[in-house]
Amino acid sequence: MPYYQTWEEFARAAEKLYLTDPMKVRVVLKYRHCDGNLCMKVTDDAVCLQYKTDQAQDVKKIDKLHGKLMRLMVSKESHSGAMETD
Repeated sequence: MPYYQTWEEFARAAEKLYLTDPMKVRVVLKYRHCDGNLCMKVTDDAVCLQYKTDQAQDVKKIDKLHGKLMRLMVSKESHSGAMETD
């Protein structure tokens, strides 16, 4: 599973992956203190997107994307489409 080199590509791909099938997507944040690396992984079991950084300025970008994905996950619009299919 290769890591994305640029943040813009990763953020765009992660949002697109989430919007294709919101009920399957998982988001994982992992910080390794010994390495000083923060890793963000977005997967739907078929596609796995990863971004790793050791730069402090990227933490704010990751936090912003994570918050955006969480807002999409809890919004009523995303769940109303899932409830109609049940």
